Amino acid sequence: MQSSRPGPVILILATAIALFLLMPLIAVVPVSFTPARFLSMPSGTLSLRHYQALIDNPQWGQSILLSLRIGILSSAIATSLATLFGLGIWMFQPRFSALMIGFVLLPLVVPPVVSAMTLYFLMTALSSVNNWIGYDTWLGVALAHAVMITPFAVVLILVALYQVDRRIDLAARGLGANLATRALKIIIPNIKFGIATAALLSFVLSWEEIGVTLFITSVNAITLPRLMWMGLRDNIDPAIAAISVVLIIVTAVILGIRIFIERRGAAQQQ
Repeated sequence: MQSSRPGPVILILATAIALFLLMPLIAVVPVSFTPARFLSMPSGTLSLRHYQALIDNPQWGQSILLSLRIGILSSAIATSLATLFGLGIWMFQPRFSALMIGFVLLPLVVPPVVSAMTLYFLMTALSSVNNWIGYDTWLGVALAHAVMITPFAVVLILVALYQVDRRIDLAARGLGANLATRALKIIIPNIKFGIATAALLSFVLSWEEIGVTLFITSVNAITLPRLMWMGLRDNIDPAIAAISVVLIIVTAVILGIRIFIERRGAAQQQ
């Protein structure tokens, strides 16, 4: 029997491609330790002054907290909507389910600038009605992010649902379980790892969202990506390299948690 393990040539080629793709991320690390006041590679001397600037400047802390708040809320909204939609499609199997799924996934194919302009007009219209949700408010940003990230959560929830054996739902229905009992005690426990993965991915997508945020914010709701964009546009601050390294580490940790959840879920299903 031939071995399925890749040969040394394939391993070398894969390593070279991975390093090529990771090179921009790796290059940010030494730049963040430069002692200069502008973006440059350190020349012999390393400094933590830009990491200290992240602590000393309250804007960074405020933008991080705001991004966390928006990410958690938008992730909760997107995951909840995706779970309800997925359960409806899976349990009832409506006649036009394919059309409904395609409609929900429209934000994936619509150009981001079109979605951003649409959400801009929506937020300005909401601002004329109230002051707490609309243009340049954190609730408005969370709502807009939820619109953009819900399709990704729907895809993950549907994938998890279609791996569930439908016979367990039929058995529960045959034993007299009502709709709520089947959904809460039979189906959702079997897709809990899919829901957790959808929530994590939704949070990451909201955390790094910048295109829509630029259209629907001005001076009050300054998220971390927007603050970084402002720093690159108005003043090339090396602190951006420092916060980029922090974000890379946080993203790597979240992806590690996601892989752990997926492997644990696969192990429990076996």
